[in-house]
Amino acid sequence: MDNWTAALLTGVACIVGYLVVRVKKISSLRQAEEKIKRARNRRDESLQRAEQAVLRYKESHPTTDSAFILTLSLSELTQQLKEGSLSPEDVLYSYMEKTLAVNKKLNCCTEILLESLDQLKTVGSNKDGLLYGVPVSIKENIAFKDHDCSCGVVINLDQPAEKDSVLVEVLKKQGAIPFVKTNLAQALISYDCSNPIYGQTVNPHNPQKTSGGSSGGEAALVGGGGSLLGIGTDLGGSIRLPSSFCGICGFKPTAQRLSLQGFRSIYRGQKSVASSAGPMARDVDSLALCMQALLCDHMFSLDPTVPPLPFNMEIYRSSRPLRIGYLENDGYLQPSPSMARGVREVKALLEQAGHTLVPYSPLKISQIVPELLIKGVYADGTATLLQKLKGGLLDPSLKQQVFTHSLPKWFKKILSFLLKPVSPRLSSIVSAICGVRSVSDLWKQHAAVEDYIQETIAHWRSCNIDVLLSPMIGPASRLLHADKLATAVSCTMLYNLLKFPAGVVTVSTVTAEDEEELKHYKGCYQDSLDKFLKEAVSGGEGLPVAVQCVALPWQDELCLRFMKEVEQLVKESKK
Repeated sequence: MDNWTAALLTGVACIVGYLVVRVKKISSLRQAEEKIKRARNRRDESLQRAEQAVLRYKESHPTTDSAFILTLSLSELTQQLKEGSLSPEDVLYSYMEKTLAVNKKLNCCTEILLESLDQLKTVGSNKDGLLYGVPVSIKENIAFKDHDCSCGVVINLDQPAEKDSVLVEVLKKQGAIPFVKTNLAQALISYDCSNPIYGQTVNPHNPQKTSGGSSGGEAALVGGGGSLLGIGTDLGGSIRLPSSFCGICGFKPTAQRLSLQGFRSIYRGQKSVASSAGPMARDVDSLALCMQALLCDHMFSLDPTVPPLPFNMEIYRSSRPLRIGYLENDGYLQPSPSMARGVREVKALLEQAGHTLVPYSPLKISQIVPELLIKGVYADGTATLLQKLKGGLLDPSLKQQVFTHSLPKWFKKILSFLLKPVSPRLSSIVSAICGVRSVSDLWKQHAAVEDYIQETIAHWRSCNIDVLLSPMIGPASRLLHADKLATAVSCTMLYNLLKFPAGVVTVSTVTAEDEEELKHYKGCYQDSLDKFLKEAVSGGEGLPVAVQCVALPWQDELCLRFMKEVEQLVKESKK
């Protein structure tokens, strides 16, 4: 009888324990759903109020030529605003109307910043600012007072920022008007742009394709014509890849060139791979003007940890011939046919313009990707990421990735061992996401990163090059396929690790010949990752093709000058 009673009590305890866990999980999901509902209501209300404000303005200002305003480049717009031939009111309402229209097609906005309408009353006090009267869009994870910075993660909702980020303060000081927050990838770790709070953002050139991530809302809005200038963030290509996908220009400055105070990150404290804030726009001159505006005494005062280096316009405007390294295939990622063609065509244009082109290859890339890039970001074995996602809804674009991350460490080690004979590259990635074993190992990894940076700089100088031309991943991948672009880190995250400035310029579009050649794509390793990339970028005829321009640390102006050269030569070649 005692044994029966003990067994019964044990069974009851197990059932009760299961029910308690189940109830907690259901309660947690309900709380998450309520948070999401409140966030969506805030977004919908801001969109409705913005629409009403635009209608009222149009009724009271029927002569406003919005179509003309939307055709102006940033430099043309700033000039007309300074001269007084355009008013900040006309410009803001024109772009707000366009943004609302673009958002209906692309789902790229998380909230209209209605405070921008109030800022119109005081913007005249900053008429001397370089961005006076310019509407600016900002990525959702950038702090704007009284608004959430969720990073697409439910746990971060209902925590409005107490004050503006440093860059938002500087933008306002320069006369800019931040007017909308834009969508991003959940937890900032995907090359897609989707999360359970605000949904999927699609590509302005093809709604069956993603806008890219994680700054995909910015890229879609700028590419769709709803914003002239945006601010994104880039940890592993999050400015450059969406810019490439959406056919715009994007720039990742040298790490720490711009302040990150007030920017929310999922991996705060991770030091191996550096994140940067940077501008996204229709042309390179707009990127340069934004950098010039941000690199001012006001930013250096607000954030003394940023080196006080103003923008060097002399370098940006220089015209001396450059010695340019070029890279088509790094040995880890075989570029798609359109990517390779983009590099070859730009190389030919640069040579015709009098520049010297020399071959370049990155050092030890097959070891660097798993050991420094992936293990650097996931040094904690993905514990921080999983903790942030706990209790919330998971976006479909992340499910496969998070499933792998959630496996026990011992199982991942066994899986890595079993994969080694059949797919050594995938084996090394699975091993890398296990993270480091100890603080001592973390310090060794930090030292290895420092050593690799110095080795790369020495290699760069031995090649005697000023800048580097490299492929940029593309064309835009199909929806829910961006997780198949894991190999892209070798041409994106590499420059975050190195802390090199890098930017992308759109140079072409995918042709029928590119698509035909893609059918015969094999890849560097001819493994599942190569097959995934081929599958993800197929069906891209007519989509934008970009190249990447890179320079040494703190040579941001030279990098932008190189980007401008590429942009200009491509434009002239099409005439």
